[in-house]
Amino acid sequence: MGIKNTGALGCGGKLYLLIVYDVDVDRVTKVNKFLKLYLHWRQNSVFEGEVSISQFKKLKSGLNDIVNREKDSILIYNLKDRKNFKLEVIGIEKNPIELIL
Repeated sequence: MGIKNTGALGCGGKLYLLIVYDVDVDRVTKVNKFLKLYLHWRQNSVFEGEVSISQFKKLKSGLNDIVNREKDSILIYNLKDRKNFKLEVIGIEKNPIELIL
């Protein structure tokens, strides 16, 4: 079993990703540090941000090297871009992404 690819690409070959993970406690820090190389930390076990296609390939390869496929789960939502989804927060927003125009 591998990571399923839906083939969604954003503008200019960029991908906007939302990644949610549930991994064994022994790998939480390793996954967190790895994802911080590519994406913005939103809250516990949630990252989002824009990456190039080559960064996405490196990100998936790195995650495949870290996770235990028998115990861990990583969900990658590949969105067209940040403008095409609506975020609603109930409670506090732990680490908001500021838009720079």
